[in-house]
Amino acid sequence: MSDSLPSWRDTATRTAIFDFVAAVTDENGPDYVVPEARVAVFDNDGTLWTEKPMPTQLHYLLEQWKAAAAADPSLADTQPYQAAASGDMSWLSAAIDRHYAGDDADLGLLIAAVASASGGVSVDEYAASVAEFYREARHLTLGTPYAQVVYQPMVELIRFLEANGFTTYIVSGGERDFMRPMTEANYGIPAERVVGTGMGLTYDAETNTVRYAPKLAFFDDGPEKPVRIWMRTGRRPILAAGNSNGDVPMLRFAQGNPRSLALLVHHDDDTGRGDAPYDKGAEQALAADGITVISVRDDWAQVFPTA
Repeated sequence: MSDSLPSWRDTATRTAIFDFVAAVTDENGPDYVVPEARVAVFDNDGTLWTEKPMPTQLHYLLEQWKAAAAADPSLADTQPYQAAASGDMSWLSAAIDRHYAGDDADLGLLIAAVASASGGVSVDEYAASVAEFYREARHLTLGTPYAQVVYQPMVELIRFLEANGFTTYIVSGGERDFMRPMTEANYGIPAERVVGTGMGLTYDAETNTVRYAPKLAFFDDGPEKPVRIWMRTGRRPILAAGNSNGDVPMLRFAQGNPRSLALLVHHDDDTGRGDAPYDKGAEQALAADGITVISVRDDWAQVFPTA
């Protein structure tokens, strides 16, 4: 196993991962888990790729909202269109921080704006728009394509688990269809194994297509994550990885197994390698019991893929 995670330093965290996988794949051991029950779930933003200075989907949405405000100037007086039109991100940043702290006072405005951005659009049109964004957009501070800001150690972990009979899923608060084009390209996880926030969908018989309704079907965060995992897999995962308070229910759900591994990516790297340190939004997760904390600074020898 020693060559399986080359971007990880030889630390207690790496050892814990190896020990766990060895235990659940040892057919003669007490913790053996049959392959079909080796389910591993991963949050996306902040866990598999960077979420600062803002989640990638928010970057995409800002462009949509800015265009909408330009077409209808009256929108520029309301949030989040006002933030998009003015370039002042303080309201959006505060709204996200309040959500992670349990205050969703502004979440309704964000959800309504997210729904309006895709309402009436066909799934094919939306997929093309998202694909164009991924081709053209650059990370707002690093200036690199978004494919270059995935966390190389976590991609290696996914490959290592799959090589040992695990089935891996993305379980994120991010919108499902926004993630699907990049999860296969960046992580090798196909569209059918992406669990995320879902917008309403309708079938248009006249055009024979599926379209988005201007409403939210469900928000896949916090206690919704275990529900969605069960609905998709019919199993309790034995490994879960996240990075924020919203991932705690998913991590605890995995911990309900006799042998499990709950991982938390801690953004503590102050060495200037591009992943800015922060704890906000992860305070409860960092204080939770039984979680193996991954230190970006201490456990990862390399953060991003080699260009």
